[in-house]
Formats: sequence, structure tokens, C-alpha cells
Amino acid sequence: MEEYTVTITFDEEAAVWYAINNDIPIALESDSLDVLIKRVKLAVPELLELNGKNREHTVISPNYAI
Repeated sequence: MEEYTVTITFDEEAAVWYAINNDIPIALESDSLDVLIKRVKLAVPELLELNGKNREHTVISPNYAI
């Protein structure tokens, strides 16, 4: 089973949440944490498939920083 940690951080200056992971790779942002989490959950499986990585049995662990 593959496990990926997506780091989600709030940028106070820009007033947006952003999510990054260099292994997938993914970089997304949103002004809403809930919307960002939904976008990550939708994008990660597709990005894994596009990058030739097995998306079955994959665990995505969000790591929040405020």
C-alpha cells in the first residue's frame, strides 16, 4: 500500500489554503479548506494514474498547518 502525505497550509498574506506534495506531484489552492480537501481527493487519484503510479490501495493523509 502506498501512502502519500499532502501538506495543507494557510497562507495568511494571500488568505488562501494551499496543498502540496512533490511525489504525486500536486499543488492546489483555495480560499476554503473544505473545498481544497475535496479538490485534493478528486485530483490525487487522477494524477497518480497520469504519472503511472498505482492508485489502488492508496492512502492520502492530509497534514494541516495553520
